[in-house]
Amino acid sequence: MEGRFCRVVPIDPERHAADLHAANLQDATGSNWTYLAYGPFERLEDYRDWMTKTCLGNDPMFHAVVDRATGRAVGVASYLRIDERAGVIEVGHINYAPPLQRTPAATEAMYLMMRRVFDELGYRRYEWKCDALNARSRASAQRLGFRFEGIFRQATVYKNRNRNTAWYSIVDSEWPALKATFARWLGPENFDGAGQQHQSLASLTGPLVDRAG
Repeated sequence: MEGRFCRVVPIDPERHAADLHAANLQDATGSNWTYLAYGPFERLEDYRDWMTKTCLGNDPMFHAVVDRATGRAVGVASYLRIDERAGVIEVGHINYAPPLQRTPAATEAMYLMMRRVFDELGYRRYEWKCDALNARSRASAQRLGFRFEGIFRQATVYKNRNRNTAWYSIVDSEWPALKATFARWLGPENFDGAGQQHQSLASLTGPLVDRAG
């Protein structure tokens, strides 16, 4: 999946583990791993071993986000809970290292994955689920145009604690308007010479989500 700021490619431990591990180490507190069922990984060998055992299957289908400017992998995201018959697929295992966070590439990666789901694969429903305590993930879902559907109480247990899960979705009838909104936000005219946005994505997606509700 090719964008202007990034590429989203099938993950390859030999090509991506070292870059990802180095980028993740910039998260000095390890907070990126709080709401993931695994990690953090202090040693590259442990991270590569986990990646080899966990990230090479068809569901979840892990991808690396590669910064086009540097050629380095700086984030991970996957498709999972893939139901071709029902036309439903989820995005998850999202782990953006500090160099990717709050950049146009971070948003573009999510757009590219949505575009493949709806335009290329013809799915009907795209899901986002996260720990209900994960305020950053919940804000990201809403900013990206996902609609909140509710809380599944005591949905699972991980890292020895209970998780209530917040559910969000985009359905195919909502995608054309969202696609146009992403294209508008990602366009060169929305950024100044320093790369700062003129108009926020939330200001563009918010009315669409409110209208869907």
